Amino acid sequence: MRTEVCERFGIEFPLFAFSHCRDVVAAVTNAGGFGVLGAVAFTPERLDEELRWIDDHVGGRPYGVDVLVPARIDEAARGGAGGLDALLAAVPEEHWAFLAKLFDKYGVPLPDFDRARTSGARGPGVTERGAAELVEVALAHPIRLIASALGPPPPHLVEAARAADVPVAALVGTAEHARRQVAAGADLIVAQGGEAGGHTGEISTMVLVPEVVDAVAPVPVLAAGGIATGRQMAAAMALGASGVWCGSVWLTTEEAETPPVVKRKLLAATSRDTVRSRSRTGKPARQLRSAWTEEWDGPDSPGPLGMPLQMVLAEGAMRQITKAAEAGNPGARELAGYFVGQCVGLMNSVRPARQVVYDMIEEFADAVERLNALTEG
Repeated sequence: MRTEVCERFGIEFPLFAFSHCRDVVAAVTNAGGFGVLGAVAFTPERLDEELRWIDDHVGGRPYGVDVLVPARIDEAARGGAGGLDALLAAVPEEHWAFLAKLFDKYGVPLPDFDRARTSGARGPGVTERGAAELVEVALAHPIRLIASALGPPPPHLVEAARAADVPVAALVGTAEHARRQVAAGADLIVAQGGEAGGHTGEISTMVLVPEVVDAVAPVPVLAAGGIATGRQMAAAMALGASGVWCGSVWLTTEEAETPPVVKRKLLAATSRDTVRSRSRTGKPARQLRSAWTEEWDGPDSPGPLGMPLQMVLAEGAMRQITKAAEAGNPGARELAGYFVGQCVGLMNSVRPARQVVYDMIEEFADAVERLNALTEG
């Protein structure tokens, strides 16, 4: 395939795979696509370890890193100067109390909840300081792309990437956001429709992609949001995209680090079983509908906090919930979930990531052949 992004990044297929799992990133890159490691969950030290592992397993083939640099975060967490301890202290006591009641209501052991306050919590990586540290680590490796989400890439990110000759990608949910991202220095735009898992807006992929393509031309655009098949990939290219960016489809692959209890829920889910909720990060993020999302969005909730404080509160707790769910706790299984797009209804089997790539490309070719047949004769 000879799209602009294939030529620019030296890849066989214009298929970009976002994943927090290094094994998925390496598998997709080695299959001819472009793996992108989500870095927000890692400390700088851990990110360095993950990238060294990828370097050792991709043989010089291209891959990238995605960081989360929100334009707005909770004022109590701005700067992140105090690290995780300061962020934990900034969480109001009423939110800790609500979480404790939630654990009690669903029969999740409270000792695990107590440990959740001090272990497994995330948050510093989405402050400006934390993101800058991750970018510095990423650019010390032979990455070929650095992606920024939830706001225009900050000047320090663009300057550092330019100095390292690494293109900058930016995820957007509206055409206006795309224009701002290009003005801020983005070289590649990912137009992510509301069907997507994780942080997403409300405009559908079918509407958003052509709007963004027209708004930022000649800057290349990747289509994202609910894309999990070759037919959808062909549709995205017909809308003017130079390639696709997929995240959810890798969650049920053999290589994915998705906890088994969550993977089973994903495999059984339909496209109606997701919801946009602030309950996990503090910003609207599409995820599997669960008791967790229902309780946080319910009438007894104090309401989710802003980012990154809700992440600090939620991620440590979800680590403990997942552990209890894997041990057979029925209440924890009701609470367990993860970020996923509406394409979850198409994710019905466990396959190697390499096979997902090949199946998508084969189906893409079949779809293009069918379309070509419509104009013959």
